[in-house]
Amino acid sequence: MAYEFERKQRIAILGGGPGGYEAALAGAQLGGEVTLVERTGVGGSAVLTDVVPSKTLIATAEATNAIGEAADLGVQFFTRGESGRPVRPEVTVNLAAVNARLLRLARQQSEDMKSQLIKAGVRIVQGEGRLDGPNKIVVATGRGKAGTDFDEIEADTIVISVGASPRELDTAKPDGERILTWTQLYTLDTTPEHLIVVGSGVTGAEFASAYTALGSKVTLISSRDQVLPGEDADAARVIEDVFTRNGMTVLSKSRAESVTRTKTGVVATLSDGRTVEGSHCLMAVGSIPNTAGLGLEEAGVQMTESGHIRVNRVARTSVPSIYAAGDCSDFLPLASVASQQGRTAVFHAMGDAVNPTELRNVTSNIFTQPEIATVGWTQKQIEDGIAQGEIYKLPLSSNPRAKMMGIKDGFVKLFARTGSGTVIGGVIVAPHASELISTIAIAVEHRLTVDQLARAFTVYPSLTGSITDAARAMHIVN
Repeated sequence: MAYEFERKQRIAILGGGPGGYEAALAGAQLGGEVTLVERTGVGGSAVLTDVVPSKTLIATAEATNAIGEAADLGVQFFTRGESGRPVRPEVTVNLAAVNARLLRLARQQSEDMKSQLIKAGVRIVQGEGRLDGPNKIVVATGRGKAGTDFDEIEADTIVISVGASPRELDTAKPDGERILTWTQLYTLDTTPEHLIVVGSGVTGAEFASAYTALGSKVTLISSRDQVLPGEDADAARVIEDVFTRNGMTVLSKSRAESVTRTKTGVVATLSDGRTVEGSHCLMAVGSIPNTAGLGLEEAGVQMTESGHIRVNRVARTSVPSIYAAGDCSDFLPLASVASQQGRTAVFHAMGDAVNPTELRNVTSNIFTQPEIATVGWTQKQIEDGIAQGEIYKLPLSSNPRAKMMGIKDGFVKLFARTGSGTVIGGVIVAPHASELISTIAIAVEHRLTVDQLARAFTVYPSLTGSITDAARAMHIVN
């Protein structure tokens, strides 16, 4: 008797960032024949030049701040001078050592991810890949006598996860020495004497916060009324107050027309004619997807005007066999979302159960000091009538653990559906808000009411106690 064996489903993934990595693991888990194409290293820019290095730098900045604020808790640092009298030591940052460490950690993380893929049975191809129709990727590997050889990868399903790169302006071209993108900061050997940051979005605010803590004089140029436009207004106000209190200069409603080099540094010229001189300039003016020249349009994939790939909630494009995950798609540009999209894409393609991604359930965090974490509907959406909800804000200054830790800034804010009391969103501004927000995220995901949230036991004293305290204050009378 003859038996027919079903061929393994072939999954080809272009780009090894968070989305591509998770897609590859999911495909291998479901028994697919998986090939991952990556040009720089597993983990992509998120691991090698963006999320991992930047958050490692921010961890150093947090340690520096902790030392500076220790005196408020009664901890003092002294050494003995030649006379035997105590002398307060100066806290300094060895930026060369910091950058060497963060780049080492990034490479280590990339290697760990590569090992996981190999262990799972994923084939990894190093090289530049592009589509050749809806079911084939052609990869220039750099091998061969002429320096270039090609691999052709046939696939039943293709996942595009090529990420994005820093946007560059013709009037402020990065040179990698004085005018820098966020991927180029890690080449610096010394802390900038005066860092000008152009752009007050998430990236600009995070680096402005970090370099202020590391000892740089920082000028933040913001074209909007406040830093972090589009974020919770109360949270942005707290962050801007902390920035200015720590010595940062924030130039609101100021647009940088150009940034040029001088003999000793840089000069930024604003649209109103004012100039700002500094030693270095960080350009944080957004990013552009790495989709040019990939053969997407030729394969029939619909794109946005900005070059992003249009996808639905299961990460599928207009071509049934092609999916897209991460910053190259027109979804939310977060590493966690990219990972979820990658898994969802492969699960959907291989017929496994999927939960379409719900944007309102996505948590996000801004790694300033303090951090800002959000989930669900926003206060502005409630005030604009898009969502029906009640708002309650509890300052962290009322929390006993915050008092013990010397925390003066921040709050917990909850949003609950009018009538039912179902938790529909929240904002936390606090140290390690990225860890605290998960409590509210679970409530949003599982449609818990404020009363159900309030009944959860929290440790006393703890910062999470502010979440249940806010929930109790929103009690629904039956």
